[in-house]
Amino acid sequence: MHPKWVAVHPVVLAMTACLAQSVRESGGQVVGAASAVPTLNYLIRMGLFRFLGLEAGKEIVEHEESGRFIPLTQIRSNEELKKAIVDLVPLLHAPPAVADPIKYVFSEMVRNALEHSESEVGAIVCAQYYRESKRIAIGIADAGMGVLSSMQRFHNVSTSREAIELALQPGITGVTSKIGGNEFNAGAGLFFTKSIATLSRNRFFLYSGDAMFRLMKTRQRYKPELQSDPRKDPHQFPSAVPAWSGTVVGIDLNIERGIEFADLLEQIRQAYYIDVKKKKDYAKQIRFGP
Repeated sequence: MHPKWVAVHPVVLAMTACLAQSVRESGGQVVGAASAVPTLNYLIRMGLFRFLGLEAGKEIVEHEESGRFIPLTQIRSNEELKKAIVDLVPLLHAPPAVADPIKYVFSEMVRNALEHSESEVGAIVCAQYYRESKRIAIGIADAGMGVLSSMQRFHNVSTSREAIELALQPGITGVTSKIGGNEFNAGAGLFFTKSIATLSRNRFFLYSGDAMFRLMKTRQRYKPELQSDPRKDPHQFPSAVPAWSGTVVGIDLNIERGIEFADLLEQIRQAYYIDVKKKKDYAKQIRFGP
C-alpha cells in the first residue's frame, strides 16, 4: 500500500477477502503486516484483517454500521443472504420504490454465486454509503467456476471475454441453451444490473477469468440508452488482467436518482422483452436439413 494514499472500493475489499478466505480454507496461510496508511482504521472496521487472518497492529472503536456500510460478510446460505439484505436496506436511505431494484440486484448477484458458481467460500460481500454524493458502492466476489465454465455448459464460447459478452445479454443464462432461460433463471440478472447502472449514469464492473468488463458513465449531454449487446455500451475491456478464479461484480448507484427508477424499470422490461422476443423469433426461423 502507498504510505500516504489508499482508495478502496468495496469490490476491492470483497476480492481481497474472498482470495484470503479461499487460501485459508484450503489449508494455506496469508503472511504480511499492516501498514500505517490513512485508511487503516477503515480497513480494520470493514473486517479485512479478520479475513486475512492477520493482526491489524492496533485497536479501534467500532462505530455503528447501520445506514453507513456493510462490513465484509461471508454468505453461504439463503438465510445469510436474507440477513445481508436486511442490513442493506438502511444503507439505501430510500423509499421502497427506489430500494427494491437495488435489493434485487444485490440478491440476484449473491444468489447466482450460491446456486451456480460452486464457490466453496460462498460469496463475500461489502458495501459503503457515501453521504456527500448520495452514492452506494457494492462489491460481491466468489471463488467458483467463473463465467466461462458456466457458459460453456450450454453455449459455444472459448474465452472469458466471449463468455462475459454473452452473459451480459438479456435472455442468456448458463443453466440452459434456451433463449429466455427457464422457470428458475431468465438470464436477466446481469443485464438488469448493467441496465440500472447505465440508466443512473454509473459504473458497473464484471470480472471473471482473464477478462474484465467495465461499464463507463454516460456523459450528461447524452441520453442513457440500454444496449442488449454490451459491446455497444460505453465500456472498457482492459487487456492482460490476472486471471480470477471465480466472478466479481461491482456497481455504484446514486440513491438520489432513484426517484426515476419506476420509469427506468419499465425501460429495462421493454428492452429485455423486445430483445428476447427478437432472438426467439430468429431461432424459430432456423431450419436444419439436407
